[in-house]
Amino acid sequence: MIERAYDGCGRCFVGVRRLSQMSASTSSPERQREDVLAAVRDAGGHVIAWADDWEVSGATDPMTRPKLGPWLRNERGPYNGIAGAAVDRLGRNLVDCLNTGYMMRDTGLILLTYGHDGPWNLDDPNDENRFTMEAWGAQMELRAIQRRNRDATVKARAAGRVKSKPAYGYRFVRLVPTGAVDHVALHDHAAAVIRSVAQRILSDPDNITASSEAARLNRSGEPSPGDHRAEMYGRRPAGTPWRASTIRDILRSEASLGYLIHQGRAVVGQDGHPVRIAEPLWDRATHDALHRVFQQRRIDHPRRPRIHNHPNLLAGLAFCGQCHARLKAHSAPSQRSPTYGCIARVLGIRGAEHCRPAPSFSLRQLDELVEGWFLSEYGHGVIMETVYDAGDGHAERITEVEASRTRLRTDREAGLYDAPDDAEWFRSRYAEMGRELAKLRREPIRPAGMVTRPTGETIEGRWAKAPDVQAKKEILRDFGIRVTVWPTTAPLRWYVGRVHGPMLERNP
Repeated sequence: MIERAYDGCGRCFVGVRRLSQMSASTSSPERQREDVLAAVRDAGGHVIAWADDWEVSGATDPMTRPKLGPWLRNERGPYNGIAGAAVDRLGRNLVDCLNTGYMMRDTGLILLTYGHDGPWNLDDPNDENRFTMEAWGAQMELRAIQRRNRDATVKARAAGRVKSKPAYGYRFVRLVPTGAVDHVALHDHAAAVIRSVAQRILSDPDNITASSEAARLNRSGEPSPGDHRAEMYGRRPAGTPWRASTIRDILRSEASLGYLIHQGRAVVGQDGHPVRIAEPLWDRATHDALHRVFQQRRIDHPRRPRIHNHPNLLAGLAFCGQCHARLKAHSAPSQRSPTYGCIARVLGIRGAEHCRPAPSFSLRQLDELVEGWFLSEYGHGVIMETVYDAGDGHAERITEVEASRTRLRTDREAGLYDAPDDAEWFRSRYAEMGRELAKLRREPIRPAGMVTRPTGETIEGRWAKAPDVQAKKEILRDFGIRVTVWPTTAPLRWYVGRVHGPMLERNP
């Protein structure tokens, strides 16, 4: 058998395959497999594992590749060498290929590639020269590919066409399956997801954060941007989770305004305005409001406490009545069911030295008591939601033109329009934007801002539709619910109060 487990025969190889871009029509993985098996068979060995690095550039150092790297770093167990379909499957960087080859020679490992007669012997000048030439040829091919990609990017940017992956919330529309991109359109589902995230953060910036939204999306099973893109193009999702940094990058990027983006910045057209290639996810005013939320959060709360995402209804909401520390949900062997308890004194937290006896309450019982109290107190109330109103659009256009003018001014200060021809173009566009601003400012403006309106949904109805405990806990947190627990010897055992919360209307 050409593929079997490691047996110490001295010819146990790891098959190496790599491909920069995977597509449903490519046959390269199968061809690489056949070449690797043929090289191993000719060497009298067998394959013990496969190091398949798909969607990995040839410029990546083999030592840092996701699948091959652990084998080269001796993190995956014993083996006698690696076998690839060609030297360029090992990498397309001359230095990285030589370093990997010499490392294997110095550690006594075997290097095989299809088309070479037997293992590579880098102590032999002929083999060393041939290996160097093949690695150099792979690097030259990589440089040619990179040059063509750069030229294509420059031409596409000048023509206002896309030359990259679609931003989250968008999709490329092709008139024929394998044709060029005709235009960019909103992806209905992804656009709805990220718009909901933006709306939730704007409606309650103190409690709803990028981290809590990432946790909510992961709990609901919403594919991350990378997995969503893989599903759009028929590839297998990698199962990567949503992260707070991903949400912040999407919300702050000008790609959400439908602009053509290059190196993180909007491409400026001949009229001095950013090139728009698709319908925006939201307007400029909303974009600036999101920026202000994240900026203000860094200033006001540089080390804000984490919102608890533990699967317990009152985690982070239940406190000790004696030392005022948060109660922890735990289960001891002597207890029949988990409890909420205060362990502040055990942890040595200041102010909890005299918290004895420490209060403890059955987790299930306290959850039921608080749920019953909350629904009886607020269940019939109609939820009033606070949403962001973008106004009548005049303020948005003023903000848009001001942003374009600021961008031009910044570029001029950086020396981009110092040439005589460019300076004349800059002055004409800047003056044109000034005239447009003066005209817009004479129009009546209904400014953007937060408005409160009834949703027609009751608290009890939303509670019943909550998909999990986290969603219910979010409702309690929105209402500022705080639960206080005392020991069994205290006159009062538990108490629920409302620190703050959203507005609501009472049903008759």
